[in-house]
Amino acid sequence: MKKSSGHPVSRRTFLATSVLAAAALALDWSALEALADKIGPKDQYPVVIIGAGLGGLTAAALLARHGFPVTVLEQHDIPGGYATSFDRAGGKFTFEVSLHTTAARGGATEQILKATGVFDQVEAVKLPDQCRVITPDYDLTYPQTDPEGLIRLLAARFPEEEAGIRDCINRILAVVEESERPFDRDSFFQKLKFPSSHPAMWAIRNQTLAQFLDKYLKSPKLKYLLSIYTNYYGLPPSHLSAFFYAVASGGYIKHGAYHYKPRSQRLSNALADVIRKNGGRVILETEATEIFLQDDAVAGVIAGNGLKYPAKAVLSNASAPTTMEKLLPQGVVQESYLKKLRSFRPSISYFGVWLGLNTEIRGKVKGTTVFVTDDYDQEKGFQANLAGDLSRSPFGVAIYDNMFPGYSKPGTSTISVGTVCGFEPWKKYEQDYFAGRKEAYNQEKKRLAEILIQRAEAGVVPGLRGMIEVMEAATPLTMMRYTRNPQGAIYGYEQSMDNAYMTRIENATPVKGLYLASAWGNPGGGYTGVQIGGMQAFERLMKDWGVKTAG
Repeated sequence: MKKSSGHPVSRRTFLATSVLAAAALALDWSALEALADKIGPKDQYPVVIIGAGLGGLTAAALLARHGFPVTVLEQHDIPGGYATSFDRAGGKFTFEVSLHTTAARGGATEQILKATGVFDQVEAVKLPDQCRVITPDYDLTYPQTDPEGLIRLLAARFPEEEAGIRDCINRILAVVEESERPFDRDSFFQKLKFPSSHPAMWAIRNQTLAQFLDKYLKSPKLKYLLSIYTNYYGLPPSHLSAFFYAVASGGYIKHGAYHYKPRSQRLSNALADVIRKNGGRVILETEATEIFLQDDAVAGVIAGNGLKYPAKAVLSNASAPTTMEKLLPQGVVQESYLKKLRSFRPSISYFGVWLGLNTEIRGKVKGTTVFVTDDYDQEKGFQANLAGDLSRSPFGVAIYDNMFPGYSKPGTSTISVGTVCGFEPWKKYEQDYFAGRKEAYNQEKKRLAEILIQRAEAGVVPGLRGMIEVMEAATPLTMMRYTRNPQGAIYGYEQSMDNAYMTRIENATPVKGLYLASAWGNPGGGYTGVQIGGMQAFERLMKDWGVKTAG
């Protein structure tokens, strides 16, 4: 990969395309709800949501709470997408599919949880630490909601760079603070004033994370320690948007790291309950196979069982490539738009190992989410991830029982070990995998799982192998199977400079009545990202329907 020089966003371009997800975090909910309440009669505005991932569930819950008839179609037998859990050993172990930590309180997430009616229905536990980072030279535990403590922690190791550390962290926090200020994306005057009203966001708009860090820091080791969350966002610093990184990682620094109790499935179930309690439907084990149109606007969805679901709007939680190129009739979408989508790359996927242990390790091993690397060169580490070389890639260990008491049953513990992983090494197994011929695939999966277990035992959990009672592993093909995402992508489109925040694809599509409510739209992947995406799809739909008000 060549180092990116960034995707320049001029003042004119920015003002014309100022659909900043970050600026939408401080959405005026009262105005939006007033708009939703004006539309009527509501029974004339049925909506179908394709997919019950968090983006689709968020949009559906907002619509249902405002009286719109909503039907969610989900091909899996449980709602949630990646925000789910699964049992093994007869329920002795319940494993979390994806969540390590999330910013569940403060900022956008708290607003959305309240707006969807689930804030008081889900318990978000603030973790005892932000994360633990293990490198060849350091073993550091980052403090929770304590920017000064984090500055002191790093400055103690790099005293000659204390001023740069402080400036870097304060700049990240400034971006987060500005992202939470009120901003009307439809106001020409607020867009015009954006460079002066949101100077930190404006200054960082064209920078990669590598360029941003180079402004403040000298040591490669220090840069690694301040960019540790790139492992969450699926790109190395040379290609990752600094704007995206600042908003996402700054949320942890400012608001803290949380985990949903007992698992993220509770959040997904709570959103599904809100939909049902407000008259909506969540139909599981039902795959959407076609979006049909009338007069060049969406008219409904056809499911795999042949049933038709009429709709005045369709919000797709499915991937953008599937939505625009497989579910819609050919020739409906302009070739220029499809060409733009094809220029974006699906994000990296994931290889994970879930372990049920026969002993309690709470308090015996430090950390909740532990990032481990043998090399400070993130570019080289990312290439190892892409190649599926898990013996050299950075990886993470989630020690769930340190997150809160009672996570696992007495006498047991639950951990996961994993890392982002490219799809290309698994492509050769794809045809056989989906035909049920998995012998070679399973051998490779077992080999890589053993590598991660060995590395976790050596660096994080001594004696791990002897504690294992249950092991489950998943590959990019597993991700593809359960979510139908191209290449098993876990973050939708990657957060490259040509497709991040200001430049990211919009949630409204060229097809009238069709919106993206997933990691593939704006702002992108991650728990907070997809919930914002669902909220923004709801917001855009309400504004598009605002001209069709009763009376």
